[in-house]
Formats: sequence, structure tokens, C-alpha cells
Amino acid sequence: MEFQNLGIDAELLRALDDAGYTVPTPIQEQAIPAALAGKDVLGLAQTGTGKTCAFAIPILQKLKKEERLPGFPPIRSLILTPTRELAIQIYDSFLTYAKYTDIRCALVYGGVSQYNQTEALSAGVDVLVATPGRLNDLCGQGYIDLEDIELFVLDEADRMLDMGFIDDVERIIKRMGEHEMQTLLFSATMPKSVQSLVKRLLKEDFTRVEVNPVSTTVDTIDQSVYFVDRENKKKLLLYTLRDPELDRALVFVRTKTGADKVSHELNRSHVGAGAIHGDKSQIDRQNALNRFKEGKIRVLVATDIAARGLDISELSHVINYDVPIEPENYVHRIGRTGRAGHGGIAITFCQADEVPYLRRIERIIDKKIEVREDNPYPMQEKPHEDKPARGRSRSRRGGRSRRSLNNNKPQNTSPVEQKTEAAVSQKQKAAGMAKKSHRPRHRRRKPIAKPSAEA
Repeated sequence: MEFQNLGIDAELLRALDDAGYTVPTPIQEQAIPAALAGKDVLGLAQTGTGKTCAFAIPILQKLKKEERLPGFPPIRSLILTPTRELAIQIYDSFLTYAKYTDIRCALVYGGVSQYNQTEALSAGVDVLVATPGRLNDLCGQGYIDLEDIELFVLDEADRMLDMGFIDDVERIIKRMGEHEMQTLLFSATMPKSVQSLVKRLLKEDFTRVEVNPVSTTVDTIDQSVYFVDRENKKKLLLYTLRDPELDRALVFVRTKTGADKVSHELNRSHVGAGAIHGDKSQIDRQNALNRFKEGKIRVLVATDIAARGLDISELSHVINYDVPIEPENYVHRIGRTGRAGHGGIAITFCQADEVPYLRRIERIIDKKIEVREDNPYPMQEKPHEDKPARGRSRSRRGGRSRRSLNNNKPQNTSPVEQKTEAAVSQKQKAAGMAKKSHRPRHRRRKPIAKPSAEA
């Protein structure tokens, strides 16, 4: 089947053809006709399956056919998404698909000045792409009115709720009122919180589209694992990056400081790299992403903030420098490659105490990840096949460490040295007590000796 068989208008087909879209993905093939027919849609699909196109094309076609009201037209469609990166990419996709129409799109998200966003809103908007926090903020200031929304899209619903946006989403739903509208809800997983939203937002006759089992990986991605000790991970990363077929790599780490360290080490080794994580400003994150997309740097190091929402065309490799604790994050991480039917390679570096996390991932994806044999730094430490170690070391759980016990042993010193050390210790002790107490110290008076009977 091709896009022209889905009942899409000529202008939109022309834009899709310009973007290189010829054959729809399974979710596009099922969701687009249902949405064009005016049905509410629940789309369950893993990341990288073409969800944006599945809701953007029906929205643009419906708005294109409707006559715009004279004067200052109201916002007719709202796309709500959890992260700034994803919002930017959805907005760019709408601009690509709508370039042969007169539909006007705008984008609002936090972390930057609102001036340019309010200027765009003042010119009139048909489609608004937004993150929850900034949208509520601008609604509160009177820049945005949601009472005339005809088409509402809640994208990445499970992640939206995982990130704690439930209260913001509730406020936005209230702002839209009780009027009739078409709702398209997309999610990678279906927890109870998302099921509750489905019951509230979608009509009873909604169309459910599920193209892959939840929490499975794309078949076109070649998955493998290196077992390596922690201290050799940087060396192994540099070794992996020598592969001439590795055009660009997205490297995932667990922590923000870890992302900065790995990026710094790569740049020191003359491998162009940038880092994106939650402590980076929006401008820095976008600059690093743009440089990576343009090929100015070869490696982008990221935390799980980029596990969903980054759409990088023809990304060859994803490398899990740290094994994710949550198995679902593994699915989203490697979903950055192998997009739109293209092949991809996902490599995981697993140290001894991360083996339980790896086994959990294999259970949830129902697949054994292949162990790579070309490992120049094989693991020397015994793998932890049981529960991963969490908590403090034994020396910090109330007992004294061997070092502290050794410090209390008497040492062979001369009598003079022992006298000097004792005097110094007494002075330090007195000084410490003086610092702790601000009250003046009163010496206890010696009791006056009573005169003896003989006297």
C-alpha cells in the first residue's frame, strides 16, 4: 500500500513525496484512515514507528478543508508532548507536511524566553505544538485560549505521566472545556494511568491501533553486548568508534555528570562529541543536537532525557555505555536507530553489577542479546547474576573500616615524641571544645580545706 491509497489530498501527498515518504508504516496505514473518518484513535506503538505522521496528516487534511474564521482565528488543533526536543521535532514535521497549504503552526515550550512564542501566537495559529508547563503558563497570562480546540493529540502519554505532568495535563483538559472534539492518544506502553485517560478522553467507539507488542524492539536493529569492567569502558568506547561503518553514534549514560565526563574524554581523544542532559540549557542542548545532525560532531552523549523524542534520520549506532535500570528505557534508547524501516546497530557495555539489569531487559523484550566475541577488554570481575548491589559498602554501615582500626593501634615512638603528641592532642581537644561551646568556661573552685581538730 502507498500513501495515495489512504485518501490523502494532493498537496499533502506532494509534501510527503518531497520528504521521501512513499510507503506508510503499519501505524500510519491503520491510524490515518480512522482519523480521517473522524474517529478517536488510541495508538499503541513503540518509538520510531512513524507516529508523528500518523496524526499530523489527518489533522492537516481536516483543517485544510475547513474554512478559517475571519478576523483573529482561534487555535483549532493542540498537540501536547512531554519534552522540548520532541515538541521541536513535531513542529518541524508539521512545517514539512504543511508547506503546500496555508495552515499556520506555532510552538511553545519552556526553558527559553516566551517573547518569540507570544509574537508567533499574536499572528494567528491553526496548529499549536506545546509542552504542558509553558502552555499552562501562557494560558494563565491570557495569550492562549483552548476553548475552540477541534483536534487534540496527547503524544507519549505514558512518559507524560511518568515525568509528573498529570496535574498540568488535568488543567489543560479543563481549559478545553466539555465541547465536542476529536482526540488522538499515542503511547508506547499502557499502564493503568494511561488506561484511565483513555476512558476519560476517548469516545466509546474509538479505534485502537497496536502495531507491535508493548515493550518490544524493532526487528531491523542488530543488538549485541560487550561484557567489560567499569574501568575499561572508555577504552572500549574508543575501540568501538574506530569502526569505519560507524557514521554517527548516540551514546547513552545513566547520569548527567557521566555524560559530561564521557563527552570530555572523547574530545580529548580527538573524537568530536557533545552532551545533552537536564542540566544543560535548552539552547546548549539544541546546539549540540543540530551539530550532531549536521555531521559536525560524530558522537552525541545523552542521558535518558533523549531516550524518546530524538528523531535523527539514518542514525547508524546507539551505544548503551551504562545499562539502563528500567528495561523500558532500553527499548526507547535503541529505538533512536532503525527508524522508518532502516537498519540499525545497538551495542551495550555491561559491567559485572549491571548483569541483573541486562537479564531483566532480555526477559521483557523476550530475546537473548548476542554477546560480542571481538572484545579487546573482556570482563575480569565475576558477573553478579543475582540482584544488583545497592546501598553503601560495609565500612559505612555502622562498623569501622580496617583503616580506622589500624589508625588506633599504638605506634613505635620515642618517649619524647609520645609526650609531644600528647600535649598537642590536649591543645587540639581544648580548642575543639572551645569552638563548640560559646559559654565562658568557669573553673571549678577547689574546696577549702577544713581546719583539723588539732588546729
